Amino acid sequence: MYKISRDAQGNRLTHMRVTSGCLRVKDVLTSGPDAPRQWEEKINQIRIYSGEKYEAVREAQTGCVCAVTGLSRTYPGEGLGVEKVSHSPILEPVLNYRVCLPEGCDAHTMLRNLRMLEEEDPMLGIVWNEELGEIYVQLMGAVQIEILQSMIRDRFHAEVTFDTGNIVYKETITRIAEGVGHFEPLRHYAEVHLILEPGEPGSGIVLDTDCSEDELDRNWQRLVLTHLAEREHRGVLTGSAVTDMRITLAAGRSHLKHTEGGDFRQATYRAVRQGLMQAGSILLEPYYDYWLEVPSDMVGRAMNDIQKMSGEFGSPEASGDMSLLTGKAPVAKMRDYQMEVNSYTRGQGKLTCTFRGYEPCHNAEEIIEEKEYDPESDLENPAGSVFCAHGAGFVVPWDEVPEHMHIESQLKKYTEPDERTADSFLQGAVSGEGAKAPQKAGASGGLEKAGRTGFSREEEKELEEIFIRTYGRVERKSPSPSKLVTREPKQKQRKDDGPVKEYLLVDGYNVIFAWEDLKELADVNIEAARNKLMDILCNYQGFRKCTVILVFDAYKVDGYALEIQKYHNIHVVYTKQAETADQYIEKVVHQIGRRYHVTVVTSDGVEQVVTLGQGGTLISSREFREEVKLVRRLIREEYESRRESGKNYLFDHMDEELARKMEDVRLGRKKV
Repeated sequence: MYKISRDAQGNRLTHMRVTSGCLRVKDVLTSGPDAPRQWEEKINQIRIYSGEKYEAVREAQTGCVCAVTGLSRTYPGEGLGVEKVSHSPILEPVLNYRVCLPEGCDAHTMLRNLRMLEEEDPMLGIVWNEELGEIYVQLMGAVQIEILQSMIRDRFHAEVTFDTGNIVYKETITRIAEGVGHFEPLRHYAEVHLILEPGEPGSGIVLDTDCSEDELDRNWQRLVLTHLAEREHRGVLTGSAVTDMRITLAAGRSHLKHTEGGDFRQATYRAVRQGLMQAGSILLEPYYDYWLEVPSDMVGRAMNDIQKMSGEFGSPEASGDMSLLTGKAPVAKMRDYQMEVNSYTRGQGKLTCTFRGYEPCHNAEEIIEEKEYDPESDLENPAGSVFCAHGAGFVVPWDEVPEHMHIESQLKKYTEPDERTADSFLQGAVSGEGAKAPQKAGASGGLEKAGRTGFSREEEKELEEIFIRTYGRVERKSPSPSKLVTREPKQKQRKDDGPVKEYLLVDGYNVIFAWEDLKELADVNIEAARNKLMDILCNYQGFRKCTVILVFDAYKVDGYALEIQKYHNIHVVYTKQAETADQYIEKVVHQIGRRYHVTVVTSDGVEQVVTLGQGGTLISSREFREEVKLVRRLIREEYESRRESGKNYLFDHMDEELARKMEDVRLGRKKV
């Protein structure tokens, strides 16, 4: 399917190309196995178009391009039969505009018309705010606005306008959680257990089932998956759409007499929300990859602007009188920057932006406060469950659902064998492939950033050795609640388990280029600068007695694999290809930041947000410089105090017999 349209009579047309076999009138088509909703519909008519005219035919052979009527659930890019669904679109709308209707125009009528346009172009996101009775459209920018206004004017004879666009935020989760939904008013029954896991960036929502048919019938399982796919689930921070998450149906229960189809819809929605409340949600915002070309004398201004926009950039590339900056920046800051570039470069500058994807929001706390979203007050998306007692249903808050649920928790079988929770981080996070340390990881290695990647199963074994060699094995504890979720279940106060283990994570190149002496040395020999920093941290660890992990970028070395080296009393990590030090540190902080006292040394803005959001302590590279100087002074003072505390006598270090012989020689009683 490559296009959806309508004819003059309003009949829905599905334009397609027959890639194999023969398509006939009255043939019954079914959705593909990967379709979010299963359907079965009959073809009423096959048309061969030539301009606006068409010829109705009885069948379409292989290679024929035609349009058919009778299909109401198809969409562009869908494949039927042996064909698979096409790849996800490259572009994605990142701005949200409110549709301003002319006087006398009914909002519901316009909504129905816009839904028709949405069928024809799935990238046109139409959102209906029922509380305010307003229509919102998700678009890419001003050009798409003009096109949409023209289409509405020509097809629906209405002059609409759009207000200022707002950023389309999304949410995702940072740790595995089990969501439980129970719906049991009188004469109804359904319970659903879902496992929510963080997904790869850009993966969207992935659905799976791991539930025995002996426990829950296959038909009910399909119904649960249908309900998961049929709507866009809202997050618990700002009410934005949730993405990059894997949802697995782990368990469920029905009643032979009382269960109806709608019961599982309610239980499924509540299970998702209950799981999100525990899964450590973070806010995501859209990012651009940009190419900024400015006169060479304007590079400083451009770099300063990008830093103010919380963006990142690599080393400028000079070409004649012009210089090129590349990197990434939030759409919220970059979207109006073209006009500013034209202004300060007097029309010589050129800015090109492409959509990069969604990454952690640079000002998440500010946006969350601005939205003022309370997940427990959202009656359209409840997180609690409904149980029955004494012939009447009653609502149980989300944090008390585990005390009332009828099926035991399924989380243990997902966290213990696969070791994917935050508590299992000591059995994961780093792996060594036996590669040698990089010899030419250039000076810009710590400045340029690559896409985010997750740890593989093989990569999740060697950091265990770091922690176990130092502290031994750690007993598993239940995941701690996230800081960002507004309300958490009440927890009993735990007894003091002793001193909290301390870890120091250092972004190596960030520190090298922040310290003047190391920076000067790096200009001559980057390896010498690395070795000097390692020696400095060895002295620091010997005094502070914390676990020091020094991380260097190696992502510019083709084919390089992640490696751990033990250097005296510290651990040195060289990241794998396409992974930067700040990405690696972010993943470590996500995993252990709530269990241990973690300090991160960096000046990277995104890394600072992640560290603070996970309860870690942040020290800038310059502040750490002062800390190192203090430790050096304390070591020197302690050494000098020991020297002055007493004299050193030779006889004090001899055994008694040798001391007596030496004393006789000294007094002349014996000769040597």
